[in-house]
Amino acid sequence: MKSVYFFCASMVFLIACGGNKQESSELSLARENIDFAEKQLEILIANVGDTTYNPRTIEGSGMLHLIPSKDWTSGFYPGALWYMYEFTQDSTWMEEAIKYTFNVEQEQYNNKTHDMGFKINCSFGNGYRLTGNDEFREVLIQSAKVLSTRFNETVGCIRSWDHHQHLWQYPVIIDNMMNLELLFLATQFTGDSSFYNIAVSHADTTMKNHFRPDYGTYHVLDYDTITGEVLSKVTHQGYAAESTWSRGQAWALYGYTMCYRETGKERYLDLAVKIADFILNHKNMPADYVPYWDFDAPQIPDEPRDVSAAAIMSSAFFDLSKLVHKADFEIPKDSLSAEYKTVAETILTNLSHNYRNKVGEHAGFLLDHSVGSKPHASEVDVPIIYADYYFLEANKKYMESNP
Repeated sequence: MKSVYFFCASMVFLIACGGNKQESSELSLARENIDFAEKQLEILIANVGDTTYNPRTIEGSGMLHLIPSKDWTSGFYPGALWYMYEFTQDSTWMEEAIKYTFNVEQEQYNNKTHDMGFKINCSFGNGYRLTGNDEFREVLIQSAKVLSTRFNETVGCIRSWDHHQHLWQYPVIIDNMMNLELLFLATQFTGDSSFYNIAVSHADTTMKNHFRPDYGTYHVLDYDTITGEVLSKVTHQGYAAESTWSRGQAWALYGYTMCYRETGKERYLDLAVKIADFILNHKNMPADYVPYWDFDAPQIPDEPRDVSAAAIMSSAFFDLSKLVHKADFEIPKDSLSAEYKTVAETILTNLSHNYRNKVGEHAGFLLDHSVGSKPHASEVDVPIIYADYYFLEANKKYMESNP
């Protein structure tokens, strides 16, 4: 695939051809990452082959682990390919993105999962954003309708999981914040405010119940469907019920930043800033801002890092930097905006220099050293597709923030 590297007119930044001979450090980092991603993802495409399955990670044997559309991570691979099309404007990337996007098309009717945003918005959502294809738009609307059926008015939240029914009556996980963007999008498409109202209710209820006084997050809350009361606060992928699972904290930062962008409700921005404060000021946050898999893991510093959490945080901090700068906010917004932008860039730089695979390694994945679920000894210290997706997204926002 030919290397073009830069966005088309839809992108915010411009590159002056024939201008300064000295390329800026921002463009240099982005150019290197995109060049690397082209090489690696071409390898990944070759390894995936002609299949209806999408890649998720590397198994212990070193073999590529492919998953069906029902897996919650199935939308990240086509999403990554859409980003490569956006970066390069090479139609070959679009062809590959379309192919693997339609691998998850049937999920628009799957009412057994809350992961519609991850699966459908990352794939069909990026596809629609870049092409305006009405077929993609209809899939997004249908997916939002199905996601809405999992909303319980008494609880005020969308049900996350159907499994472990012997343990939980109505589980809601912090990850679910990431799926609300699909509902906001559906309201924009249709004018139907019911999608918007469900998203706001879920965000408000989660804001009320999912956070400790220090604004660390619980992973799983179980609700009583009769009274709407919280029955228990536990973890499934973190170290302990009262610990803060790093990727969960990243989902919270990203989710409430997005909710403020979509609604303009200042309470969401206020919460996003407090979540950011927890992340940046936690005693166990490493200097490179690539967190351990749990902020309270017992053997720190001899615990695995979670690169996927760092990639999500980088993308979220780029957005939060812009939103804080524009907001009518009590904190000195210019200094806070600059701080968040610096953190986002620092994370991205450190991921690029210290956690990126070499070309040809790990079947074509971009980043190493992510953690899926350490308590289950699953996907510990391996490449994972969602880390790559948010790494590419962070590169996109990096270039947009450095015009």
